[in-house]
Amino acid sequence: MLNVISWLIGLVCLVLAIPLQLPILGIGLWLVLPVAVLGAGIGALSSSNGGRNLNLIVVLICALRLAITGGFF
Repeated sequence: MLNVISWLIGLVCLVLAIPLQLPILGIGLWLVLPVAVLGAGIGALSSSNGGRNLNLIVVLICALRLAITGGFF
């Protein structure tokens, strides 16, 4: 059950993170990043790794995008 919740959180974060890759909307990644970390934590509590891995990929994408642009754009 925790893996399903983690998958849902990861999918929602991924869908939100894709349009936020645009230069003007990049600041919204600061809202997606903690939710994806929470999803990774929930996924770590489950017996499967799929949801955790999805959330970690979303965290990596968001963190890399924020690091490249200095966290603002």
